[in-house]
Amino acid sequence: MTNSTLEVGDALAELVLEPISRTTLALFAGASGDHNPIHIDQDVAESAGLDDVFAHGMLSMAYLGRLLTDNFGLEPLRSYSTRFASITPVHGQPTCRATVREVDESSGERLATLDLTVILADGTTTLIGEAVVALN
Repeated sequence: MTNSTLEVGDALAELVLEPISRTTLALFAGASGDHNPIHIDQDVAESAGLDDVFAHGMLSMAYLGRLLTDNFGLEPLRSYSTRFASITPVHGQPTCRATVREVDESSGERLATLDLTVILADGTTTLIGEAVVALN
């Protein structure tokens, strides 16, 4: 299947990530500038009533962005939005998925609207979103 032949109901190949490690959280904090201690300091997380630290929501959004750019590149991306549904705990293993919901023509472009999700190995959905991409 190529991008030009995508149709309603088609799914992109899943992006299966390694389990989230403390190192991943520390590196993402440095790269993003988001040093909220709830993501990197177990004592702070426990003082907030949590069992442990958890991943930045924007890390999962970045993984979904990677799924999109791996499949389409950056130029065809017309819109991208998400909402956070649940936390990703340290050691959680995310899988990013995209399914074509709609294909239509607009302003001379063939556009696909994709339903996006990030799901953990235990079945928890952590992110829900959509993207619109121009097809070749």
